[in-house]
Amino acid sequence: MILVTGATGTVGREVLRRLPPGLRVRAMAREPARVAGAGAAVQAVAGDYRDSRSLAGALEGVRTAFLVTTDVGGGDDGRFLRAAQTAGVQRVVKLSAAAVLDGQADDLITRRQRANEDLLRACGLQWTLLRPRAFASNALLWAPSVRRERVVRALYGTSGNACVDPRDVAEAAARVLTEEGHAGCAYTLTGPEAVTAAGQAGQLGRLLGVALRFEELTVDEARAALAARYPAPVVEALLESAERQRAGAKAGVQDTVAELTGRPANTFGAWAGDHLAAFAPGG
Repeated sequence: MILVTGATGTVGREVLRRLPPGLRVRAMAREPARVAGAGAAVQAVAGDYRDSRSLAGALEGVRTAFLVTTDVGGGDDGRFLRAAQTAGVQRVVKLSAAAVLDGQADDLITRRQRANEDLLRACGLQWTLLRPRAFASNALLWAPSVRRERVVRALYGTSGNACVDPRDVAEAAARVLTEEGHAGCAYTLTGPEAVTAAGQAGQLGRLLGVALRFEELTVDEARAALAARYPAPVVEALLESAERQRAGAKAGVQDTVAELTGRPANTFGAWAGDHLAAFAPGG
């Protein structure tokens, strides 16, 4: 039995679509009714990292688990791993982040990811780490302004980021979850090239057939925009991350997606071409 946590999230829902048919698969989500597109054979169950009973139920009979957590306050990984040990899980594949390898990264989010990786390596279970660069799908945050104003606004818009298609991350995860030989391995996943926000705006405009304008945000404007979505500690962590991007820390490209999946990583343009409806008027 394979358990996929975060089953309604950006990567988790795509993992469910890419697992080979015939496997016993369970999808864990706070709202299992929202698990979609996974096929009738997938068992959707309610699970909450802070509810030990629900964790025990979700993990019963599970051999391999795909672990996604988003709680920067900490604790969810430890709770899950303790429950996994009790349930007899053999292997955990964890979604982490590429920033853990950057010695200059000391923001709240990256420190938490490093601590969670340490917990996994020390827990006694077989482990594999997937460390993606930023998701190409983060561009969806621009969709409202593109639809209404034909504008993309971002901080440090000429700095490069080798962002990765989350579908590539999901395919890599599906391979790791179902193949042998990945225990004790850590894989950094990037796109095939570093792209800038201004460059992404240009690509989106060409695909949409409209002229999109790029507007550079100041740090204060970016802080205000982020504060509408995230708590203050996360906002500052994201701003620190943007500073590292401006310094070139996120431009490096690796071939790991191709090594794991047997095909080249998708470009940002390929991702955008499949999601144009989100950016079109009325999308």
